[in-house]
Amino acid sequence: MLEIYIQLFISFFKIGLFGFGGGYAMLSMIQYEVVEAHPWLTQSEFTDIVAISQITPGPIAINSATYIGYTATDGSVLGSIIATVAVCLPSIILMTLICKFFVYFKDSRYVKAALSGMKPAAVGLIAAAAILLMDSGNFTDYGSVLIFAGVFVLSYFFKWGTVRTILLAAVLGYVFY
Repeated sequence: MLEIYIQLFISFFKIGLFGFGGGYAMLSMIQYEVVEAHPWLTQSEFTDIVAISQITPGPIAINSATYIGYTATDGSVLGSIIATVAVCLPSIILMTLICKFFVYFKDSRYVKAALSGMKPAAVGLIAAAAILLMDSGNFTDYGSVLIFAGVFVLSYFFKWGTVRTILLAAVLGYVFY
């Protein structure tokens, strides 16, 4: 049992360390670690976790880590704590170091160039996460495609808020299914 706690820590520490671009950008890394590298979850279970993590308060990567840690260790709260701490720890360490030195180097052309390169990479990681979730498990029929299209149009073009959009999607899911 100790081995799974160590694997959880290493996997989520690695995700936290290399997951630039925020929680959505981390989703493809999380999916690889928990579905492919360590088969703790199925793809369908992972998709459910993403949905639940998105509608619960807090960052999606931390919510996902908490639930995955709990699930991977057969309901152990310690598994949740280890995965959550592991995904947050690299950010805490890196932000402490960056804040200490950024004041001195913020006007450096090298720092500006590095940040300019990271921006499109973060967008690419978010796009990869979106494409990863566009599979037959999430788009089972025309109803799910219509809900997706409607939510996209309302949020992108009409700037609907998240709460209203999720509530509408829930009502439409109830109607269609």
